[in-house]
Amino acid sequence: QLQASGGGLVQAGGSLRLSCAASGRTCSSYTMGWFRQAPGKEREFVAAISSSGDSTSYLDSVKGRFTISRDNGKNTVYLQMNSLKPDDTAVYYCAAGGWWDSAVRATARYAYWGQGTQVTVSS
Repeated sequence: QLQASGGGLVQAGGSLRLSCAASGRTCSSYTMGWFRQAPGKEREFVAAISSSGDSTSYLDSVKGRFTISRDNGKNTVYLQMNSLKPDDTAVYYCAAGGWWDSAVRATARYAYWGQGTQVTVSS
C-alpha cells in the first residue's frame, strides 16, 4: 500500500514536499514514480527514481524545479517541488513499478498506486 501526503494550497513561486510511504511491502526494490492528473486531462508522468536512487527521470517542464528522492530505510519516496506554477495544479500520485528502463515514464510500468494528494497553486 502506498500513502501519498504533503499536498496543499500554495502561491505561485512557493514550495511543497510530497511524501509517499509504503506499507505492507518494502519499496526498496521498486522503481518509484510520481504522476499527476489535472481536471479534464490524462494522467502524466512527473518524475521517477530507480530502486537504488542512482537514476532519475523528469518531465521536461519540471526539470530544475522538482527533485525526486528516496529513503529506502524509511520506505519513503519524496518529491520536492519548488518554484511552483499554476500549471502544476493537479492530483499527484505515487506509484511503484518494476525495473528501470526507457519505459519508466509509462503508467503501464507501475503495478501499485497510491490514492493521490491534491496540489493547488494559486496565481
